[in-house]
Amino acid sequence: MWKGIADAGVHLNSLGPGSIVDVQTKSRRYRIQYLEGDRIRISGHPLLCPAPTLARLFGSRKGPEFGEGYIGCGMRLVFEREGDVHPVTTSEIIDIRVLDLDQAAEHA
Repeated sequence: MWKGIADAGVHLNSLGPGSIVDVQTKSRRYRIQYLEGDRIRISGHPLLCPAPTLARLFGSRKGPEFGEGYIGCGMRLVFEREGDVHPVTTSEIIDIRVLDLDQAAEHA
């Protein structure tokens, strides 16, 4: 079952490998599979990651505030695709949902 995390957030280090995080921004919906450390597989942008793409998740930011390894509502997700040298910053996150590990296995 999806767990809504509205008005809050999730730290990568609280997730188990294979966990799925659904992130709704003002302009897109991203699906993130947590791998380990800061490594993720992300999809949801029609040009940058239309299919699951290996990336490094730096965290999220709001103005000068930065949450390393954190995905927070009201903030902007910051990630870098494997092989790129410039990070991507999304529009503002409006909803975060984490898929339980058992259900993540069912969707794999």
